[in-house]
Amino acid sequence: MTPQFLIIDADDTLWENNIYFERAFDEFVEFLDHSKLGPREVRAVLDSIEEVNARTHGYGSLNFGRNLRHTYQKLVERAVRAEDLDTVMGFARRILDCPIETMAGVPETLEYLAARHELTLFTKGHPDEQMLKVDRSGLRQYFRHTAIVKEKDCDAYLRLVAERAMAPDRTWMIGNSPKSDINPALAAGLHAVLIPHAHTWVLEKQELAASDGRLLVVERFEDLRRHF
Repeated sequence: MTPQFLIIDADDTLWENNIYFERAFDEFVEFLDHSKLGPREVRAVLDSIEEVNARTHGYGSLNFGRNLRHTYQKLVERAVRAEDLDTVMGFARRILDCPIETMAGVPETLEYLAARHELTLFTKGHPDEQMLKVDRSGLRQYFRHTAIVKEKDCDAYLRLVAERAMAPDRTWMIGNSPKSDINPALAAGLHAVLIPHAHTWVLEKQELAASDGRLLVVERFEDLRRHF
């Protein structure tokens, strides 16, 4: 086929990510030990705090830790001690030590795609943290370019396409998040490939926009070989 420009998401597309945040949340709920609120109610409070703070502070484990700390201070039923706040932050800090667990078939599929198309890694979050994950993954070699942004919105896609001189009719965004990967890419006039993930962060979920035939949905990353 004609060479395409493939923009590929990182977290929960190339490797597991949100499962480690979920485990940290479970530890947090156990430590909070609220007498009336269960995990679902605590999660609702955390989600509301994260939704507000993400606009200012962005994403990543450090900001997640701050959001856990804020949630703890809001919900705790005992005196707040400095050592308790440090414990809460520790739940988030340990995320950085988690292994990079690539999805099934990712290295082989990237090698196949890189020989035929131009690949760009496009992710959001703290630049140092995201770049560390890229380096630890061993996947950098397959990408012509890596871009890390604070937010993946329509303007971010338009800037990337302009900077890399990508032809929109041959450009595809590949990822698991309707909010950050699919809908803004479609709004920017690009094609998109959705690879659903069972543990996509709740704040990344969104109704899919009308695609006018520009959206492809596959079950697994390795299925991309059948289409590109």
